[in-house]
Amino acid sequence: MAKQLIETEEQFDQLKNQDGTFVFFKHSLTCPISQAAFQEFEAFTSAHEDVPSYFLQIQNTRELSSYVAEVSGVKHESPQALIFSGGEVKWHTSHSKITKEALEQNI
Repeated sequence: MAKQLIETEEQFDQLKNQDGTFVFFKHSLTCPISQAAFQEFEAFTSAHEDVPSYFLQIQNTRELSSYVAEVSGVKHESPQALIFSGGEVKWHTSHSKITKEALEQNI
């Protein structure tokens, strides 16, 4: 399963209400740090196609980004990676701490 773009609160709620584990990435289209982090996220998703992985683009879905922060209890940052398991955030990080290795160690 490749990474998938999420654009609505309904799509996010469907993900969050599943029992499984998934990676969620908040990507800023204008930030060089986010671009580098997104490349790490892409490296992770390429190496681990069995792990459901999703992302949003901040500029296109600001309300969704705020919603994710609200329901997860994790303050919004960009870029930001969150790992959900059973509807709860089990790990998160931001900026240059987002690496393929960090995602692998925490999945």
